[in-house]
Amino acid sequence: MTDFYDALEVRDPAERERDLLAALPRQVLQAQSATAAFGHILGGVKPADIASREALATLPVTRKSELLALQQARRASDPFGGFSALRFGPRMPRVFASPGTIYEPEGEASDYWRTARALFAAGFRGGELVHNCFSYHMTPAGSIMDSGARALGCTVFAGGTGQTEQQVEAIAELRPAGYIGTPSFLRILIEKAAEKNIALASLTKALVSGEAFPPSLRDWMAERGVAGMQCYATADLGLIAYETSAREGLVLDEGVIVEIVRPGTGDPVPAGEVGEVVVTTFNPDYPLVRFGTGDLSAVLPGHCPTGRTNTRIRGWLGRADQTTKVRGMFVHPGQVAEIARRFPEVQRARLVVEGEMADDRMTLRLECPAAPAGLAERIAEAIRDVTKLRGAVELVAPGSLPNDGKVIEDARSYQ
Repeated sequence: MTDFYDALEVRDPAERERDLLAALPRQVLQAQSATAAFGHILGGVKPADIASREALATLPVTRKSELLALQQARRASDPFGGFSALRFGPRMPRVFASPGTIYEPEGEASDYWRTARALFAAGFRGGELVHNCFSYHMTPAGSIMDSGARALGCTVFAGGTGQTEQQVEAIAELRPAGYIGTPSFLRILIEKAAEKNIALASLTKALVSGEAFPPSLRDWMAERGVAGMQCYATADLGLIAYETSAREGLVLDEGVIVEIVRPGTGDPVPAGEVGEVVVTTFNPDYPLVRFGTGDLSAVLPGHCPTGRTNTRIRGWLGRADQTTKVRGMFVHPGQVAEIARRFPEVQRARLVVEGEMADDRMTLRLECPAAPAGLAERIAEAIRDVTKLRGAVELVAPGSLPNDGKVIEDARSYQ
């Protein structure tokens, strides 16, 4: 199958769903029994009962924004806060740190972060040299891509970050087939090579991540002979989704279950609606169940024109954590969700904060197909009850609110 990394990519969607849901109870059991953190988070859960997406949606979401505090609370006895099923030794060859500091284990499995699939889709093949400009220092990005490239059968030049002129010289002399790293650093390398009148003719493809990759930058690279693809991966979860030559969204990895939920809740949104990306990974070493990335995205309809049959998402659309301070008090997306949950007439909600600093005004805009008498007044009371702040209520027709994943819109002037 020269067009695909493996047969998993072209499975019948129903077969894929059966396979994932059949493996889900085992992964819930692994998280519950092999890690102290999920032993607590999933306390009382019967793994055998978690065999459908509906059942999965009943489990709590553990968010990236909460992970640091959860690790720190248990760090005196375990540096990973009870989230790792591994301990120091041969089964954990490396440990990395993310900002915060959050510590992540690397297991011994080949292609531990599953990035070989994304590299293959970007055109990389075994027997090639790849130039890896993700950091190898403290953070896992370099190793995430390095392990995937080696699993694919590539040789890796560990360029890391910085030292622009030396990097350009190495590319010119070693002649790698492709680049791995952030799109902004690739642009810097291309511009430095042009400044030095150095040809980088061998560099024809790139897999970029870690930053936004707008079409304008993609086209700029293409004009200089480099076909750039992007992937979505994190230090906690590994590969989540990857771009293909069709350039129509990102195809989900085969080793995860992805849900799109309303920010501040664990409730899945209708297909196509923007929400927070929540991932369950099947990694037994770091078994994260319903891990909230804090990133916004949405499901795209249909399948990839390349023939890959997994679900596609739109890519990164912003951050889900829209907590804001109003009149000296924090208001969270979960509070907006709690207000809306009290009223079955409400379909969607969006809290808009306007005015100038020290003169904040809150308006809760709610999509309601039908509004009984007194509904707005009762909602206003709920706003005061939940947030301890006063806010206006505006009832709008279904479909009126933007589909951008925002639950709280900060429209204040800060000038």
